[in-house]
Amino acid sequence: MIEKGKISGFQMVLMMHPTIMASGLIQMPSITAMHAKQDTWISPILACIIGYLNVYLVYQLNKMYPKQTVVEYSRHIIGVIPGKILGFIFLLFYLHINGTIIREYGEFINSSFLNRTPMVFILGSMVFVCSLAVRGGLEVIARCAQLVEQFLFIALVISIMLLIPDLRLKYLFPVMENGITPSIKGAIISSSFYSDLLLIAFLLPFLKDQDRGIKWGFSAVHLIVPTFILFDIIPLLLLGDITGSITYPMLTAIRYIRIADFFEHLEAIVMAIYVGGVFIKISVFFYAVTLGTAQWLNISEYRLIVLPIGILLVLISIWSTSSLQELARFFSTTGPFYMLSIQTIVPLLLLIIALIRNRNKLPC
Repeated sequence: MIEKGKISGFQMVLMMHPTIMASGLIQMPSITAMHAKQDTWISPILACIIGYLNVYLVYQLNKMYPKQTVVEYSRHIIGVIPGKILGFIFLLFYLHINGTIIREYGEFINSSFLNRTPMVFILGSMVFVCSLAVRGGLEVIARCAQLVEQFLFIALVISIMLLIPDLRLKYLFPVMENGITPSIKGAIISSSFYSDLLLIAFLLPFLKDQDRGIKWGFSAVHLIVPTFILFDIIPLLLLGDITGSITYPMLTAIRYIRIADFFEHLEAIVMAIYVGGVFIKISVFFYAVTLGTAQWLNISEYRLIVLPIGILLVLISIWSTSSLQELARFFSTTGPFYMLSIQTIVPLLLLIIALIRNRNKLPC
C-alpha cells in the first residue's frame, strides 16, 4: 500500500466533521434560507439521508475490497479500462471541487478581512500549508484535525452563548407555513455537502478497526447534523426573514455581539472557526486527489506529486469562478446535482454492479 499510516475511527470522525462543516458555515445558511425561509433548520435533517446513504455505500464497497480506495476497486468492478476512466473522472471532480473550496476561502477572507491582499497570495498560502500536512501523511492530517476540532468546538460554543440574549424564537414560526416543499428544496442544497462523505472511501483502507467503519461513519453524520442545524438556526433566530439575502449570515450574526460597549467586533471567532475547518477540508480533499492520482498512475510514493498538484489546485481555484456571486449561484443551482451524481449515484451503481458480480459475497 502507498500509505503506511493508520488512523482510528475517532480520528476519522474528527477529520470528516470539519471537512463537511467548513463550507456549510459560509454558504449554506444563506442558500437554504432563500428556499426554506423559517423552515431552514429542517433542511439539514432531511438531507442527512444522503450522508447515511453515502457512508453505507462506501462501507459495503470497502468490505468487498478492504485495502483499496474507490480509484482502485473501480477497476475490479467495471473492468480495467472503464475503471481507469471512472477513476480519472473522480480525480478531475475532486480537483475541481477542491479548487472551488479554495476559491470560496479566498473570497471570504478577501472580502471580509484582507481587502487589500492579492487573491493569489491568500490562495497560495493556504494551499502551501495544506500541502505540508498532506506531505506529512494521513496521520499528520488526523492529528491536525484533533487539535483544530478542540478550538472549533470552544469557539462555536462561546459564540452561541454570547448570542443567546439576542435570539428570537418568533422567527421560527409558523412552522411549515408553505408545506414541506421549501424545506425539501433547501435539503437538496444541504445534501450536496453530505455527499462529500464519499471521501471516507479514501480513509477506510487505513482505519485500524475497519469492521467498525460504518459505526464511525454514522457517528460523523450524527455530529454533522446538529452542527448544520445550528448554522441554519442561529442566523435565522437573530436576523429573521432577511437571512437569505445576506452573503455571510453567521459572520453578520457574530457582529451583533456587544457586551458593555467594549466586548464587540468578534468577527475573528468566525474567521478562526472557518479557517481551521477549511484547512482540514482542503487537506482531506488534497490528500484524496494526491493518493488517488498516485494509485491511478501506479506510482509507489504519492508525496512526490504533492507540489505539482498543489500548483494545479491554485490555478484551478483562480480559473474556476470569476466572483463570489457566480460561486454562490453554482452551489445553489447545478452544484448539488453535479456533486450528488458523482459522489452518491456513481458509488450506488458501483455497489450494485459489485453485488451482481459477487453474488456469493453479499454484504450483511
